[in-house]
Order: sequence, then structure tokens, then C-alpha cells
Amino acid sequence: MLNSILLMMQQPEGADANPLMSFLPLLLIIVVFYFFMIRPQMKRQKETRKFRESLAKGDKVVTTGGIYGKIAEVKDTYVILEVAKDVQIKVDKAGIIKDMSDAQPQR
Repeated sequence: MLNSILLMMQQPEGADANPLMSFLPLLLIIVVFYFFMIRPQMKRQKETRKFRESLAKGDKVVTTGGIYGKIAEVKDTYVILEVAKDVQIKVDKAGIIKDMSDAQPQR
């Protein structure tokens, strides 16, 4: 009796495996990729966008080119940075990467 039940539970030799089980490893890889790569990157982009929207006159910042300065004026797509006394440059907002107002000077 037990042998007949076991024989009925086994798949016939020509039958395919469950299609869901064959895609399960691929789905697992996609889920892991999303949570470890895509989601953190989206979070960083959101934080950067929020930082650039909150730029204000007097903030000390660093550009992507490594120029340290203080914001003299904020426009829609760019800022005017004062890099030295009476020296101002125009920088695109996308070029601003850090707020240096809380950084300690290095000795």
C-alpha cells in the first residue's frame, strides 16, 4: 500500500518541473539586487536632491571639482559661490556635493 502511494506521488518521467520553481532563483536574485543596489541608490539621490533644494545664502559647500566656497546667491539652476574675498564663480547646483558648515578645519 505504501509503495503504491509513493509511486502515485512521483512525477511521471515525461512531465516538466513546476515552472515557478525554475524561475525562483532568478526572482530571488532580482529581489536581492533591488534591496542591496537599487533602493539605497534611490535613497541617496533623494537626499542629494533635498540637500540641493535647501541650499541657502551663507552655506559653506564643496563642488564636485573640489572648490570650497560660501554661497553668495542662489538662483533656480545655479549658485554664485564666493571662493575668496571679492572672487565669485557661477556653479550649477548639480555641481554642489557637500555642506561644509559643520566640518572642522584640518591642521
